[in-house]
Amino acid sequence: MADEIRKAQAARPGGETIFGKIIRKEIAAKIIFEDEQCLAFHDISPQAPTHFLVVPKKPIVQLSEAEDSDESLLGHLMIVGKKCAAELGLTKGYRMVLNEGPDGGQSVYHIHLHVLGGRQLGWPPG
Repeated sequence: MADEIRKAQAARPGGETIFGKIIRKEIAAKIIFEDEQCLAFHDISPQAPTHFLVVPKKPIVQLSEAEDSDESLLGHLMIVGKKCAAELGLTKGYRMVLNEGPDGGQSVYHIHLHVLGGRQLGWPPG
């Protein structure tokens, strides 16, 4: 079993996350973009030549727990991802991934959008 799968199977919602610490600048990250709603930064374990995360500052645990009132914020994450992808030169395409729960590969219970590119990505994923 791959390390990320083990992490996802062992992870549980609740408590402090690494993303909260990054948002509060308690842990350093290579930040690409920040506004009042979210933070985009390079993944510390990249799975593609370009791999970054877009994380809302509001601590939504997982997509299944998002409220209707989070609709604009969730859309904002995708727009920020698109803009950062363009800024980083992903002109031939990229993939956006949001993991949900253990079987979806979620290892950090603070919703986050992965943006991967810089090479041909396989299909189907996973």
